[in-house]
Amino acid sequence: MQQREEKQLEASLESLHSRVSHLKASLQSFILKLEHEHDRLSWPSVLDNFALLSGQLNTINKVLKNEKTPSYRSQVIIPLLLSPDRDEELLRLTEQRVPVFSHEIVPDHLRTKPDPEVEEQEKHLSAEAARIGPEVAQKLIQTLNKLCSNLLEKLNNPRDDRDSEASALRQSKPSFNPADTNALVAAVGFGKGLSKCRPPGSVPPGHPGQPMMSTGPTLQQVTIAGTTGHQAGMGGQGNQQQPGQPGKMPSSIKTNIKSASASMHPYNR
Repeated sequence: MQQREEKQLEASLESLHSRVSHLKASLQSFILKLEHEHDRLSWPSVLDNFALLSGQLNTINKVLKNEKTPSYRSQVIIPLLLSPDRDEELLRLTEQRVPVFSHEIVPDHLRTKPDPEVEEQEKHLSAEAARIGPEVAQKLIQTLNKLCSNLLEKLNNPRDDRDSEASALRQSKPSFNPADTNALVAAVGFGKGLSKCRPPGSVPPGHPGQPMMSTGPTLQQVTIAGTTGHQAGMGGQGNQQQPGQPGKMPSSIKTNIKSASASMHPYNR
């Protein structure tokens, strides 16, 4: 009876080892494609590789859950020989990953339970889950299911959502007035619609002018037309007005203008 169980265990391990080897080869091939052929990979090819890996994992799970497969949980692995020296056969079997089988490596490779930190965290999560009542847990589950459903809908119909959003943006009312925009562009580029008035004291283009003379605090700026003949002896009109008297020039300014124009006449030099 014992020999029969041992043979059955060996056959099961060989079958499991073969399937794991196939899964490993598929993983290595897929990783190689991702690293060296990523520029030529297409999305259907990636999906095919994922489907192959998923199928192999499902096959291993079915083998483990089969009634004829012995329970591996009841089997105990005991290290018979520990040595700090390099073992070439162990290195070959583990594909250059485990060079020695020493007291430092054995606890990690033959561990049947998680790390103490992981166990403590798992206990903490279990205690928090136990404190939540059934009604609160059901509400949280429904909320999570709703979020997952909305996310799946967005992932499954991204093009429809984009098209609907684009159409909604096209149909929405614009936030600017095209007429105002065109008027602003015409005013800045061509001066259309701008007022032709000039500020006080400016000289029109093409009309020669001469610098003004300062005669006192009441006279700020006076423009005299530079002409020939008897027009030079005439007093020019100033464009600076006395505050409080629009359109009228003080007599003192007129006298100063006449004196300046007489001194600037060519026959008086």
